[in-house]
Amino acid sequence: VTVSGDIHGQFSDLMELFELGGKAPETNYLFLGDYVDRGYYSVECVTLLVALKVRYPARITLLRGNHESRQITQIYGFYDECLKKYGNAGVWKLFTDLFDYFPVAALVEGQMFCCHGGLSPYFDTLDHVRLLDRMVEVPSEGPLCDLLWSDPREYGQGWGTSPRGTGHIFGPDVSEQFCHANGLNTVARAHQMVMDGFSWTHDQKVLTVFSAPNYCYRCGNRACIMEVDEHLKQTFLQFDRAPRKGEPYTTRYAPDYFD
Repeated sequence: VTVSGDIHGQFSDLMELFELGGKAPETNYLFLGDYVDRGYYSVECVTLLVALKVRYPARITLLRGNHESRQITQIYGFYDECLKKYGNAGVWKLFTDLFDYFPVAALVEGQMFCCHGGLSPYFDTLDHVRLLDRMVEVPSEGPLCDLLWSDPREYGQGWGTSPRGTGHIFGPDVSEQFCHANGLNTVARAHQMVMDGFSWTHDQKVLTVFSAPNYCYRCGNRACIMEVDEHLKQTFLQFDRAPRKGEPYTTRYAPDYFD
């Protein structure tokens, strides 16, 4: 399976991702959420991914990210983009209703737990996650919220309050305990921009994958997708932004502060 992190409406970069990782159905994809908002082409990104899921349901898995919600999309661009492109909010409503049905976690080969955000003090086992009622708008607190919003903490142990204002931060002791209790090797998640496209934390128990290069068209980061074989061997494929129309491709560039 090939694991992808945040896309955030960057359609040309999504095309670059498929060029690098292979097109469906030849490649089995697991997307970790955040298909919309921030970028200029959220409609195109989420429409393509949902169409691929419908066409190849066994080859594409789409997890829910914190941006696959009604409240967040009204703030960060998807709602306004739908209004601009369709003249009304009908398409936005259909997609946000659909987001309620997206799964919130996945298990790769029984040993890699995948979600968009992170762990939660409200669940200890995978069975707790399986019992969650996911077909709701993303709440502002609780286990479903944490799966989509939490982050690994860089310093300290245990649980902490997230600087995002929702979700939690969790220490390496939490990651170790969760992996040990559930027979896991790794917690793979997205949600945070990392400059190299991927980043290990918590003694390589927690992996962040981010797949939107030059995030927000100005951050200058690389992106990454992760190939995982049947033995859980991981191969990281990094890529830079796809050139936008009318500009040359370069691997190093100044941030677009004046976009």
